Amino acid sequence: MSRNFEILHRRPSPDSPFRVPAHPDAKTDRDSESPRRASSTDHEIANLVQRIFTCSPAPTAPSTVAFCGVDQGAGCTWVCARASEALARQVPGRVCVVDANLRSPSLHTHFDAERRAGFAEAMKDAAPVRDFLRATCCSHLWLMTSGGTGREPNGALNPDRLRSRLADLRLEFDYVLLDTPPITAFADAALIGRLTDGVILVVASNGTRRDAARVAKESFEAANVPILGAVLNRRTYPIPEALYRRL
Repeated sequence: MSRNFEILHRRPSPDSPFRVPAHPDAKTDRDSESPRRASSTDHEIANLVQRIFTCSPAPTAPSTVAFCGVDQGAGCTWVCARASEALARQVPGRVCVVDANLRSPSLHTHFDAERRAGFAEAMKDAAPVRDFLRATCCSHLWLMTSGGTGREPNGALNPDRLRSRLADLRLEFDYVLLDTPPITAFADAALIGRLTDGVILVVASNGTRRDAARVAKESFEAANVPILGAVLNRRTYPIPEALYRRL
């Protein structure tokens, strides 16, 4: 596994060995990654995409998926962005990544895009959904930023309108990935998750508490939202990684 990223092969459970220490909301600097570390991380992202999107039988394969951090600082936006790029490279179809985190939007920074009209406006405006999209430098990948948001969604998460707009996106794209707020802080992810094929939980290694993971799992189960998988992000090793490979 890479130093800072690992796919959990089972859904999180109350018995999962999550660590307790607090974890700051640090951002990953892709430019500072060593080639070896970047290559390992890319491999794990590719594995995530294959397991969730391309290895399932066609009739049941998910195409609209929400990414949700268990808590703030888990690195959900980074995982969602990298997964969308990997998916666009692996499939011939069109991919759209949406910043549905109106509480703390940051997906646009990953793609070096301006936060012009996007998700918030699409939820309120009758214009075609394509008017709120923009191409990225990655072939087949389109971006919908959060748009102009305040401290609260301000009606942008009306369930009926959200359902309608997601239906529009499904008509335009083969795959839709949504970055959402942390489930333990806001109900947005559960609301959005109910309208998707399921969610991928992002867990901060040595940062997400066991109780928080349990609450996240139970919240999605109570909302009848399938948990497609989980990602253990920002994993670190107290001894050189090469030694772990020999264990």
